[in-house]
Amino acid sequence: MRCAHPPHRVSTTTGTDQPWGHWTPPPTSRKDQRTVVLFQPRARDLDPDELQIALLRAAVGDYGTEAAILLLTNAGHWLPELAAADLITVDYDDDPTGPPTGQAAGIGWAAITWTDLDPAIRDGRIVGSAGQLRLLRAAASLAEGLPVALGDLAAGLDRDNLRLLLAAIAHAGGSHEHRATSPDGHLGEPLPPLLTWPARD
Repeated sequence: MRCAHPPHRVSTTTGTDQPWGHWTPPPTSRKDQRTVVLFQPRARDLDPDELQIALLRAAVGDYGTEAAILLLTNAGHWLPELAAADLITVDYDDDPTGPPTGQAAGIGWAAITWTDLDPAIRDGRIVGSAGQLRLLRAAASLAEGLPVALGDLAAGLDRDNLRLLLAAIAHAGGSHEHRATSPDGHLGEPLPPLLTWPARD
């Protein structure tokens, strides 16, 4: 006679009577369910391109902060310097302490701690030439509104750095999003930025 129900067995993990072919995972402790993060991400450990992408990703939509990041990126000196001094914070795409997703949490966001720059300069934690320091202060003003004497700052820049500053101001003003306007007020074709960023090698 065929059984109406499949035979049962006693689970070795729960001690309960279960049908054959049914598997119940062993209970896990709270400790087993917890992901321990041994090392917090640090900007100095990132590839320069990854760091730039993470900074821009966090800044997207804020033209002033975008301009500041692009200014420092194009200047070439500051992002590695700030990363080495732990003046750039980074964060994960996903919560590394949350339930496992089967994928490693990636570094997705980064931000410069703008208000810590002046103390770091005074303490000698970050160094740069006079022109590089002027660009750094300009970037902090664009991103965080820190006050600068713009005339004095611009007067101390060489031609290449002055071009970078002007491109940053044009970006902060949203000139890359401007459109032509007809005499009757209708928006037309997109306009190029007032000043483009120089081509990078």
